[in-house]
Amino acid sequence: MNPMIDTTVATAAYDFGPLHAEIFLVIASCAILLIDMFQKKDSKRNLTYVLTLLTLVVCAGFTYADFSSGATAYTFHNMFVSDPMANLLKLFTYLAVGVTLVYSRQYAEDRGMMSGNMGGEFYVLALFTTLGQMIMISGNNMLPIYLGLEMMSLSLYALVAIRRDHATSTEASMKYFILGSLASGFMLYGISMVYGATGSLDIQAIARAIAANQANHAILVFGLVFIVAGMAFKLGAVPFHMWVPDVYQGSPTAVTLLLGAAPKLASFAMMVRILVEGMLPLAFDWQQMLLVLAVLSLAIGNLTAIAQTNLKRMLAYSTIAQLGFVLLGMMAGVVGGNAANTATAYSASMYYTITYVLTTLGTFGLIMMLARSGFEAEEIADFKGLAKRSPWYAIVMTVLMFSLAGVPPMMGFMAKWAVLQAVVATGQLWLAIVAVLFSLIGAFYYLRVVKTIWFDEAADVAPIATPMDMRVVLSLNGVLVVLLGVAPGGLLAACFSAMTKTLGS
Repeated sequence: MNPMIDTTVATAAYDFGPLHAEIFLVIASCAILLIDMFQKKDSKRNLTYVLTLLTLVVCAGFTYADFSSGATAYTFHNMFVSDPMANLLKLFTYLAVGVTLVYSRQYAEDRGMMSGNMGGEFYVLALFTTLGQMIMISGNNMLPIYLGLEMMSLSLYALVAIRRDHATSTEASMKYFILGSLASGFMLYGISMVYGATGSLDIQAIARAIAANQANHAILVFGLVFIVAGMAFKLGAVPFHMWVPDVYQGSPTAVTLLLGAAPKLASFAMMVRILVEGMLPLAFDWQQMLLVLAVLSLAIGNLTAIAQTNLKRMLAYSTIAQLGFVLLGMMAGVVGGNAANTATAYSASMYYTITYVLTTLGTFGLIMMLARSGFEAEEIADFKGLAKRSPWYAIVMTVLMFSLAGVPPMMGFMAKWAVLQAVVATGQLWLAIVAVLFSLIGAFYYLRVVKTIWFDEAADVAPIATPMDMRVVLSLNGVLVVLLGVAPGGLLAACFSAMTKTLGS
């Protein structure tokens, strides 16, 4: 039985209330683009920057009001849903995009990404990327989920290539575009097969058809394989990870953070919408696929990261390994047809995704802080002696590396613990042991960065010049990673409550 069926609060077919954040974001993005056209070519786009952040703040206000009510509302003939899970993920999406823009401001200016004919496209494309993620998160139909995915992806393709005179960025953009197009094709082909088997693109209608055994099982499973393949690409899971290292390394670091942080929240929501809410009766089939993807991601991600000397490339393989844990949580929800563990397992996976995003923000923020005009702080060796140049930021980077490695009391440890508890509850102790072993292997390359920061002689002793807003946000980022590790109860409870209300269990 699918726990999503018949748990909604119905709204009018064309009620714009649940869409107020999305509507405001569209209007504001277009307005910011027009306003930016009238700024001088040599302007630093301060007005565009402020308006973009204010837009995200207003959207957060709208979404928080919905989240506080705890209600679930459907609109546009059940194609769009505003529920606790969607609203919580959107709040962290705004936070991730806003923090990324704060970190990226000086970096983008130094590289001419917001000067001359470029204008404020960086900010506007970031907003359209956010809009795509919001549509993905709230999609209750295969069609808007796919449209949101494409809106997000097309904006990211353009952002990766925003430095048109930079050969490495252009190459990364071409790789991302070609492989992303293939993944979209997989996804679309899988959706068409599911439509052919069930006669609907509506998530709940698909769930009802499968539960009532009214769909062709063979066609459904084939469609499921293609859909999971498309999702695995967007997550960067092995063996669909080939784009991640090259695009992470080749993109401007500001863009790397835009595609490496917030989109993971939308991808997680897409998995929950399609696999859990739409295809829970097929859990046995898709959980086996996720199990293979998870173990391969943990193995390949951690082992390959050891050999990397480029920090961005190392973090790309780290991302692959971290997402292995997210997939472990997703495959621990249903055991032997019993869905009693769904809210616990999926909320642990959701918490892990949020933890990963918050830690990744700080890590790439520090890379951009050390970068300057004509110099990219991308190699691990570029962090030599950071403790002597700036003890505080050395502490922040150490905290972030410890969190990614899962060292207590950082929030990364609690995230891994929550997922491992969910896996052990399924009786698959061997799987938890495998995850722990690969995490121990992964700790090596994180600790190598810490060793470089504290014990190697500084290659550059120049003072670090950083804008005030970046220094404040980066410091808060580091402190938050510690506080949410020492006192994780609030966020864990919020994830569990949101998932419980959304799944109706």
